[in-house]
Amino acid sequence: MNLVLTEIKNKVGFITLNSEKTLNSLSLPMIKELQKILTAWKTSDEVICIFLQGAGEKAFCAGGDVRKLYEAIIHQRSIDSTQVPKDCYDFFSREYKVDFDIHTYPKPVIVWGHGIVMGGGIGLMVGASHRIVTEKSKLAMPEITIGLYPDVGGTWFLNKMPSAYGMYMGLTGTRLDGPDCVFLGLADYYVESSSKEAIIKALEHADWKNDPHTTVSGILTTVSREVVIPESQAKAHEPFICLFEDVSSAEQFKELLSNYSDKDEWINNGLKSLEAGSPSSAHVIFRQLQRGKSLSLEEVFQSELNLSCQCCLHPDFAEGVRALLVDKDLSPKWHPATWNEITEEWINSYFKLKIEN
Repeated sequence: MNLVLTEIKNKVGFITLNSEKTLNSLSLPMIKELQKILTAWKTSDEVICIFLQGAGEKAFCAGGDVRKLYEAIIHQRSIDSTQVPKDCYDFFSREYKVDFDIHTYPKPVIVWGHGIVMGGGIGLMVGASHRIVTEKSKLAMPEITIGLYPDVGGTWFLNKMPSAYGMYMGLTGTRLDGPDCVFLGLADYYVESSSKEAIIKALEHADWKNDPHTTVSGILTTVSREVVIPESQAKAHEPFICLFEDVSSAEQFKELLSNYSDKDEWINNGLKSLEAGSPSSAHVIFRQLQRGKSLSLEEVFQSELNLSCQCCLHPDFAEGVRALLVDKDLSPKWHPATWNEITEEWINSYFKLKIEN
């Protein structure tokens, strides 16, 4: 089975992530194939614009194939636990290269962000020039629940969100719908999923004599103009999110969230994720976003590659994947187990340079 399908119609290059059973989660072979296609089409006269989608109706892309990373980590620990597993280094470095290429692509890249879009799926979507969400879009960066952190450029796009939304989303893994994504700058267009065929038909009949970015924008603006965007829950919570703007530590963030008196379901869900998640991840995420505010996009991906390699050497990433996806006991044994046991030295160790492959 081809993990990535391609088709060119009227100079529109269609790319389909083709692993419907795994919700189009990114594997290393899929990432390599994506890179090959993007590189070839970058300079091809046959392609003026790219349309990236996922197979099926459930998901654009539910993230990376972290089970494979877990297996690589466990195998490496039996040989030499001080070294980053090669498969992990290859996965993260190639994934971030694809993400960076989409951010900097010279041609329009349209992403149909329909259904579940998490982790690595957001990495593919957020850098595109034309990002579409629908009434069924569900986005999140829930890495704290598996002992990781919001990578794939999260340092960049979370810091570009208004107020303290980026910090809040990173630390709580709060789920976002289509209207939330438009409000927070993760998407450019909100349309009904039933209008997909109309969009594709318009692209297949487009006249590409003028600037292709303008042509694509015109098509998507026309379709999205007909839709009334429902209220964003994220926007409705803006006064609450503003309370976190001056927070100076992960502990202070947790204390403010825990003690907030007027909690509703949206806030309680975020608090549950924070409390159940890895204490190390919470501190790492806070520092990641604080440190990353002034980094260039290229520096962001370099720093995230190092941090991801460190997560493969530290205990919580493998343990989080084990608990959620391998044994499925949903009872991770975090190390350190509690917030009180986290030391400055421990968090510092996540940020030491460790890119050796």
